[in-house]
Amino acid sequence: MPHRTLITGGLVVTAADELHADVLIEDGRIAALAAHGSAAAAAWTADRTIDASGKYVIPGGVDVHTHMELPFGGTAASDTFETGTRAAAWGGTTTIVDFAVQSVGRSLREGLDTWYAKADGNCAVDYAFHMILSDVNEGTLKEMDLLVEEGITSFKLFMAYPGVFYSDDGRILRAMQRSAHNGGLIMMHAENGIAIDVLVEQALARGETDPRHHGEVRKVLLEAEATHRAIQLARVAGSPLYVVHVSAEEAVAELAAARDKGLPVFGETCPQYLFLSTDNLEEPDFQGAKYVCSTPLRPREHQAALWRGLRTNDLQVVSTDHCPFCFRGQKELGRGDFSKIPNGLPGVENRMDLLHQAVLDGHISRRRWIEIACATPARMFGLYPKKGTIAPGSDADVVLYDPHAEQVISAETHHMNVDYSAYEGRRITGRVDTVLSRGELVVDRREYTGRAGHGAFVARSTCQYL
Repeated sequence: MPHRTLITGGLVVTAADELHADVLIEDGRIAALAAHGSAAAAAWTADRTIDASGKYVIPGGVDVHTHMELPFGGTAASDTFETGTRAAAWGGTTTIVDFAVQSVGRSLREGLDTWYAKADGNCAVDYAFHMILSDVNEGTLKEMDLLVEEGITSFKLFMAYPGVFYSDDGRILRAMQRSAHNGGLIMMHAENGIAIDVLVEQALARGETDPRHHGEVRKVLLEAEATHRAIQLARVAGSPLYVVHVSAEEAVAELAAARDKGLPVFGETCPQYLFLSTDNLEEPDFQGAKYVCSTPLRPREHQAALWRGLRTNDLQVVSTDHCPFCFRGQKELGRGDFSKIPNGLPGVENRMDLLHQAVLDGHISRRRWIEIACATPARMFGLYPKKGTIAPGSDADVVLYDPHAEQVISAETHHMNVDYSAYEGRRITGRVDTVLSRGELVVDRREYTGRAGHGAFVARSTCQYL
């Protein structure tokens, strides 16, 4: 790897600034920025110079919600850490935070070590972990403290999926109390899984088996109710709360009300809720199965509330919840019973591009694009300013982005290990051109030059908004 790299002539866009500047990279980190054409920039020498004229120079994306190789519903997510992080790089994301899973009856340590083993030596870009708590007890509560010290500073709990990941309110409260003590951040899948299971059973008994019924039984009110309940439990525990994959206007309203009270409550949404809807779940010939995820896609009218939440900062982060299952042989497991369709969508490669299209469509500003996709996720999960910005001392995770290139999203051209695209045929403007991870070229002018094993584990500090 060259010792010094110089990126010249681009428009540097961060969450805070836009400036025509040259960027000097030394030993894998940002060494300096200087105005393009200035005496300071003219004096720099480098082993390699990259011309960014006509392009944006942006921080590498930080996707804090992925599920590589996740076992689910009798199968497993189709992207490995190798294929998934390669696809992330193609899409301009240079850091992922994936979820290690504790199995019921097992320790957190055992689950975390399993995920270390899956990822070690296989990732094209840097990675970190959250911990899914499936079994809250005295032993695992103590382990939470140890994990925070190790740089695993966030813990996900589920109000959904009884019999799999579900925790009752008492267990959730105990985990929240522990995180209030150790500085960890509780992440919540907020859906009333007990009530949803009743509605699933009733729908199937009526012969309602198609994918669209997945969305109909996972009702908006059951997301809003669980979001409200999670917020109240966090208030009782004195802990912060981060609600994942918010999909519904009523759930956004619960977050906004809590934030108006000054509570440390945060929310993320995902591209699928911003760009897709129940129309997709209703596609004929079982094609709707491709769009089955939880929380589910909502009627199109919810999208306006999500965009508004991103503009008003009642929602702070856009992650993907990337959890791909092939249509053939995986999604098809649910033919004749929507409840057996593996829940999850592919998207790690599409997030940065879709959000750039949102800039062009007038939903968000250019700097807000970088804020919700790079800077805030990094701050939320203790990675900033190492990740999420372009500043002296930061890792040289840099993307050259062509804002004028046009592309059509398709499974034929994507790099995720899945046989369909959730955004098939969608025309968008803007495309990743070149990607550096810690100063090393991973994508060079639309040619992949990365390698498995370049990506390193990153220990995280605690949430930087607290």
